[in-house]
Amino acid sequence: MTLSIFNFFTLFGGLAFFLFGMNLMSGSLEKMAGGKLEKLLKKVTDNPFKGLLVGAVITIAIQSSSATTVMLVGFVNSGIMQLAQTVGVIFGADIGTTLTAWILSLTGIQGDSNFFLGLLQPKNFSMIFALVGAVMLMMGRRQRQKDIGTMLLGFAVLMQGMTMMSSSMAPLADLPQFEEMMQRFNNPIVGVLVGTLITGVIQSSAASIGILQGLSMTGSITLGMAIPIVMGANIGTCMTAVLSCFGVNRKAKRVAAIHVAIKVVGTILWLVVFYGANLFLHFGFMSWKANTFYIALYHTIFNIVNTAILFWFQKSFVRLAYKIFPDSAEDKELFLDERLMQTPGIALAEVENSMNKMVSKAKQGLDNSTGMLLKGFNQELFDSIQKNERKIDGYEDHIGAYLMKLTTTQHLSEEDKKKASKMLQGIGEFERLADHASYLSKSCAEMKDKHISFSPKAQVEEAKILSACQEIYNMAVTSFLTGDVQTARKIEPLQNVVSVMCETYKEAHVERLADGTCTAEQGFIFNDILYSCERIADHSMNIAAITLRVSDVNLDSRKYMHDIKLRKTPENERLYESYYQKYMSA
Repeated sequence: MTLSIFNFFTLFGGLAFFLFGMNLMSGSLEKMAGGKLEKLLKKVTDNPFKGLLVGAVITIAIQSSSATTVMLVGFVNSGIMQLAQTVGVIFGADIGTTLTAWILSLTGIQGDSNFFLGLLQPKNFSMIFALVGAVMLMMGRRQRQKDIGTMLLGFAVLMQGMTMMSSSMAPLADLPQFEEMMQRFNNPIVGVLVGTLITGVIQSSAASIGILQGLSMTGSITLGMAIPIVMGANIGTCMTAVLSCFGVNRKAKRVAAIHVAIKVVGTILWLVVFYGANLFLHFGFMSWKANTFYIALYHTIFNIVNTAILFWFQKSFVRLAYKIFPDSAEDKELFLDERLMQTPGIALAEVENSMNKMVSKAKQGLDNSTGMLLKGFNQELFDSIQKNERKIDGYEDHIGAYLMKLTTTQHLSEEDKKKASKMLQGIGEFERLADHASYLSKSCAEMKDKHISFSPKAQVEEAKILSACQEIYNMAVTSFLTGDVQTARKIEPLQNVVSVMCETYKEAHVERLADGTCTAEQGFIFNDILYSCERIADHSMNIAAITLRVSDVNLDSRKYMHDIKLRKTPENERLYESYYQKYMSA
């Protein structure tokens, strides 16, 4: 066979197919596994062995250690994970990524005369995968079927690319210049640098090792040449994580630093120990002809041995990362990371995490403001409430923009669509609750500055309305966070009672103004408090309607809000009477 320009066309075309197929397959796997990945990541605690297992499982699932590391960068940047939790996951990802090399080793299977051996060859079974994938993609009615079809097509394209690269390299075996060039890779330093450079450029260790496996089929590569290239490929795969660090905080940059450090330290250990031992023991296998199986085997051994040794030095890697990227006062907290949109299920989990923080802050602001009105003004609490309200405004902006982009640019499952819809509707309601917490605290501050206090009767009414207000917003928070439909249904009767209380207390205050018990200045502040309480009850009712609508996709929340006061069920009547007696009785 002679080498021609068309062999290079085939080589680079095969590489393009390989990279495209890998990207297609990984993307489809991420879509299908998004929800499961979220559950797995929630199990990652300070237990490093759990992290090791989760990292391996996720990387096997999405067939990309780089994607796993990029996700970790996003999680740390977003505050979902702590830096120390990511180290075990990185080690697990290093082990999980070795599966790709084993799959690619199938290209080395010989034996066309044997049906079963022939069926194991990628050039044969990948065509079956392509056919099945195309049928599922075109005829599948559900999105999951289409995703599986896309994954199978991606795998078929990947394997076809590998076959093309291997066939294009076959003529190299007859070139003495090629054999002479490969001899230079017997120098381990040169091999590591070449492996690092190639993998860094194409940003895929799977692709670079695939190229090496293709070259090995020429019969011109020994294990002594292949081993350092595999080491370099493991360092070069860090390039994706390094590039993902642009525009993130220092916490996230430390993840990439740890990833690079593990690979570099592991390679240095191998160079010193393995090649040091070879100087004295003269390993005979170094002169063996490399093949796809041996390369996959060494890739696996390299990562497993590195993990077995370096796994126990996780704290040292964390300390090193902090030395490389020390804490800075200028760091900004970013709680939503757009990189995670490539895995919509996980991105939505990040939004949910931020949403829970927003809800918690809104409740905290209401607790502090109502408590301050009942117990007396506190400057520290007042400042905290105002600061809290500004933070919640930021949460509303970020969560709203992020959710809109996520829902319009990514495919979401039906369950995820419901979650996104619930949060999109909820952010405005909780932001308004925080606003009224701020208004209540300002009413308290005004009373303190003007040395105003309510009459005994007004104080009793204030205590009752604030108590009812506390109960209703607590029920709203509980129903929203837990999806508790029963709690959500209790809000409407109490909201009606709060409305009656506000109207009754306004009339009572007018009477006190008329007989001189209270002043006009007191009246303005008292009415402001009643208005905020009434609005808090209204927004709590809106939150209840959101919870009920999400639990019943056929429920029109606008119609529900319109009809609810016309509905007089025995249970609503009973609850209304119960709340009325609780808050309106003398």
